[in-house]
Amino acid sequence: MCARYSLRATNALIADLFDLMWVPAEVSPRYNIAPTQNAWVVRPGPDGPILDSRSWGLIPNWARDPSVRTKLINARSETVMEKPSFREAWRHRRCLVPADGFFEWRIERDGKQPFHIRFRDQHVFAIAGLYESWTGPDGSVEETFTILTTDASPWMADLHDRMPVILPPEAHRDWLYADDPNPLRALFAPFESPELEKVPVTRKMSRSNFEDLSCVERIAIQEPLF
Repeated sequence: MCARYSLRATNALIADLFDLMWVPAEVSPRYNIAPTQNAWVVRPGPDGPILDSRSWGLIPNWARDPSVRTKLINARSETVMEKPSFREAWRHRRCLVPADGFFEWRIERDGKQPFHIRFRDQHVFAIAGLYESWTGPDGSVEETFTILTTDASPWMADLHDRMPVILPPEAHRDWLYADDPNPLRALFAPFESPELEKVPVTRKMSRSNFEDLSCVERIAIQEPLF
């Protein structure tokens, strides 16, 4: 499962990594992105990738009740091509979710300790996502997205049995624009890299409304890690 992540990159870095013509001025650092909040995703446009703001938690276009979004913040990559909630988006509406880290928790004797999983140089990367547009009975439109997950790598498994699907830069365009999505399933293998690190961070970030640089700052903990 992936239920929190961060994105702190400058607009120029985001534009460069995702081949964007422009980045909205309102893009700003986010330290604790949580479900149902708006976040930035990259979707395919006719003239190149586009950066959109969408709500995290997919509402399928056929859904009657938008509250279903709270159950659809993640999509299991193993079944995404079969599940009614995801299969049309899998075929036609794939997106990239920019991030520079995601959070998982370890159970300790005195509670849950959050960790920020990121590259050692803290660079931006892409998580595989799907997006939808849902029209309510009153004509209002909700733009939403979900994050794909896969089995955790052995390195991640002591924190959680799932992890987000992390896409290499050379796969970005295929993920967005491929007409046949089936070959993309090869990208669902657990991501492994010696450049990833697990950084213990403040327990305050467990609150979804806590948004502060300290969410991603390393803290000292008493016992040895891993």
